[in-house]
Amino acid sequence: MNEVERTLEALLFLSADPVPLDALAEAVQAPLHVTASALESLRESLDFERRGLVVREVAGGWAMSSHPDAEEAARRLLRKPRTPPLTPAQAETLAIVAYLQPVSRPEIARIRGVSAESAAATLIERGLIEEAGRSRFGAVLYRTTELFLRLFGLNEVGDLPDVAEWDPSPEVEAALRDRLLRAGEARAGLAPATDSA
Repeated sequence: MNEVERTLEALLFLSADPVPLDALAEAVQAPLHVTASALESLRESLDFERRGLVVREVAGGWAMSSHPDAEEAARRLLRKPRTPPLTPAQAETLAIVAYLQPVSRPEIARIRGVSAESAAATLIERGLIEEAGRSRFGAVLYRTTELFLRLFGLNEVGDLPDVAEWDPSPEVEAALRDRLLRAGEARAGLAPATDSA
């Protein structure tokens, strides 16, 4: 590992938010192509050494995060969530905003079949969506935020999976339902959290 890679590793470790390539290049006082090459080398090195951290390009910048293999251990360590999980209504509203943005609250309510006021307010409060102007009829439009991109590991909204392509087989649907039920029981303290998948 060369000096630029070491410095980049330290900077990404210190940064709570993804850092754009040009800001990293300026900080390490290296040309953009040298910085980009060092980031790729750092990413490959961490992967090759099977380290507990990964370097990813996400939300328009570079970030260091825990390796996906550590997810279950991290869940056990951090069992008590800092914020409550999204309710089904909030998750539906967030999905509608993510895929149709900018979209108004009346449009969200029409799609869901119920009012979206409370769900939208909570998503704004959590920083997952924000106002994005007004429709021609005067309704507030919503879009997702950079925090949404970071939490979902996306570089841009265009990286969202195509909904039309995801149609689970009955077996996959049953397996997902089973995993969700077991996770819910584990969270409620009714059963141990085990996952064979």
